[in-house]
Amino acid sequence: MRYVIVSVVKGPAGNFNNNLRKEVFEKLGAKSSKLPAHFTIKAPFEADDIFDLDKVLQDFTKNHKACNYKIKGYNHFDNRVIYMDVHMNNECKNLHDKLIEELEKLPYIHFKAHDYKDKVFHVTISSKKIQKIYDELWEYVNNIPCDFDCKFDNVSVFKWENNTWKLYKEYLFM
Repeated sequence: MRYVIVSVVKGPAGNFNNNLRKEVFEKLGAKSSKLPAHFTIKAPFEADDIFDLDKVLQDFTKNHKACNYKIKGYNHFDNRVIYMDVHMNNECKNLHDKLIEELEKLPYIHFKAHDYKDKVFHVTISSKKIQKIYDELWEYVNNIPCDFDCKFDNVSVFKWENNTWKLYKEYLFM
């Protein structure tokens, strides 16, 4: 089975991202992820049984506290991806890095540079073949203010089923 580990962005920032993704799809045809608003903790991976992952995430979230971070402004990866810029403070970055250290102990979890500790934290707006409309899309989103206080309060595992991501389990920090 295919899984992905993320932190779902909730509240005003999550609603904003989910609505903005719909809006740029309707107005400009810019597609995005089938996941709700999120930042990625571990990019998609394959595993037959994730019983040990479940235990790691239960223990980790039970023993750590949620922390605050900001989403402010927009950024991009070349002309391929446009995203809301996540600004992690030291507390949240350390929490994330400790989680990565626990996850990499699992034999089927292998990190690459783009999803390891020094990743670029971001909440994607559009990422599916946007090169032809990149300039228009970049100008469009930059006319919409983006400034949110957020909480890193969950780790969510999604499973790929029937051509979409379905929530497998959400783990909440204390």
